[in-house]
Amino acid sequence: MRIAQIAPLTESIPPKLYGGTERVVSWLTEELIALGHEVTLFASGDSTTSAELDAIWPTALRFDPAIRDANALHMAMLERVCQRAPEFDFLHFHLDYYPFSLFARQPVPSVTTLHGRLDLNEHQTVFRTFPHAPVISISDAQRKPVPYAGWVRTVHHGLPAQLLQPKPTTPGYLAFLGRICPEKAPDIAISIARHCGLPLKIAAKVDKVDVEYYETRIKPLLGAPGIDFIGEIGDAEKSDFLSGAIALMVPISWPEPFGLVMIEAAACGTPVIAYDAGSVSEIVEDGVTGFIVSDENSAIKALEKIPTLDRRRIRQRFEERFTSRRMAQDYLAVYAALMERSDTPRLRVVS
Repeated sequence: MRIAQIAPLTESIPPKLYGGTERVVSWLTEELIALGHEVTLFASGDSTTSAELDAIWPTALRFDPAIRDANALHMAMLERVCQRAPEFDFLHFHLDYYPFSLFARQPVPSVTTLHGRLDLNEHQTVFRTFPHAPVISISDAQRKPVPYAGWVRTVHHGLPAQLLQPKPTTPGYLAFLGRICPEKAPDIAISIARHCGLPLKIAAKVDKVDVEYYETRIKPLLGAPGIDFIGEIGDAEKSDFLSGAIALMVPISWPEPFGLVMIEAAACGTPVIAYDAGSVSEIVEDGVTGFIVSDENSAIKALEKIPTLDRRRIRQRFEERFTSRRMAQDYLAVYAALMERSDTPRLRVVS
């Protein structure tokens, strides 16, 4: 099958550091190729891929300070995809709702995976305007704000089975991994760690939009004993970081569409303690791969039960549920179903 994967230009594929969507696109692309398919990746020019790379811009926009209007470049990329569409059997977008209008008007079957939150008021208008645009959810919870969207299937993320591995070490701290922002609530993770008398290591990035929150709410807490702010880390460092953790703390206060860090922890055999919001109950198996809690007190109590969990079993559940091979096979089933649905004769120019 000839497949186009269309990725955001914000980060390279895969990203150098933080970037959940871009990681997933990279893992999916590589698995599709491993399964024998031809893949063209539309992404920034500094991407690394086994696919044919079609780059509308040479570098990831995050690292190009001259870029002030990212939408302009994404619009140009969509036009490039439209021009090349007849070359493909299927188009897979990872650009939110941007493809809906243009690609509803061309014959090549397509689908869009929605990677972000969908509970904003403006989403009501866009999904009511395009109720037939085929879309994939990354969790069932993600669908709740817009049940009338053109849902095809939920496909949970997966990562390469050998990318992250449990390391032989004695866990000795709590871990926080991801972004410093109010909805991820690192301040609550700090509070829980201090209450339990456990060290906390924070491996996270600070986006420009969250600098004020970091400076006013988080930075003053970093001087407390045992609170260690490491900064942003890449995949090469995650196995050691997560394997050394007693548990990964995920005290989110927003409808997390998926939460890649939870399956990264599972790949390392590390339990997750997560607040019951968004996709958490679909990812964490309470009492098996971690504990689902409702507040700080229940998180503190859950930490007392961490020794009852089998870290080898956690890794096993990752292999059974959250590998990129399973994810790719799920997407291939979606492609086949949508291609069959749109299997109508195409007009060809005869000279």
